[in-house]
Amino acid sequence: MVKFLFIGDIVGRPGRDIVVAQAANLRERHRLDFIIANGENAAAGSGITGLIARTLLGAGVDAITLGDHVWDQKGWETEIGGLDRVCRPANLPSACPGRDHVILTNPDGFRLAVFTQLGRNFIGMKGECPFLGSDAMLARTVGAGRADAALVEIHAEATSEKQAMGWHLDGRAAAVLGTHTHVPTADAAVLPQGTAFMCDVGMTGPYASVLGREIAPVLGRFIDGMPRRFEIAEGDVRLSAALVDYDPIAKRSVRCELITVRKDG
Repeated sequence: MVKFLFIGDIVGRPGRDIVVAQAANLRERHRLDFIIANGENAAAGSGITGLIARTLLGAGVDAITLGDHVWDQKGWETEIGGLDRVCRPANLPSACPGRDHVILTNPDGFRLAVFTQLGRNFIGMKGECPFLGSDAMLARTVGAGRADAALVEIHAEATSEKQAMGWHLDGRAAAVLGTHTHVPTADAAVLPQGTAFMCDVGMTGPYASVLGREIAPVLGRFIDGMPRRFEIAEGDVRLSAALVDYDPIAKRSVRCELITVRKDG
């Protein structure tokens, strides 16, 4: 059995710290072959930096995916190309810097392709069609014999778009896992043809918050509409992730489960 953990959107220092503290423990406890994490909110809630990416990779994360905040940090566009285990959304224009997928290999030689498709509903950054893009990426990786299976992240706002992607790729991807909305959903499952699915893996960061930000300024903005600075919150820090078991002989996933780890036990 091949086991991998996909960690939901890492938000700010609280999210980074719990991943660094827990990655090795989670690998040992669950006998993980791969740990993948979405890091697009890792730098103060918006984007990522080279230093942060190297810190997460050094702590035991095998690959980092990104989303619509991919270019938020100044200078990241010149750093991403030097990080071979970090990938931007695959359906951004081909002229964008950085890799559009990563292929990880475990000690037994099993190769897992990892890539992200950016949704197009209610998201400001527009990419090419994520459905056709997924078809093309699967053809380039698994179909071309470069990988044995694929983990597809659908970074999208609309639950309908995420669910549609799961059904679109059922039986063709090892997993289709949603990110972006920061709230874990209660629908972790293995679809009929063997694809692990979860609409949103949730946030890794402070849950005593509004999507990782301090409550008072966000609430105030909703009430009076006045601009405020949304700082990263600090309370109730959790790591939220999807745990997937994949049978490489049957070529299908057999388990998809939400894993939650709290900073204080």
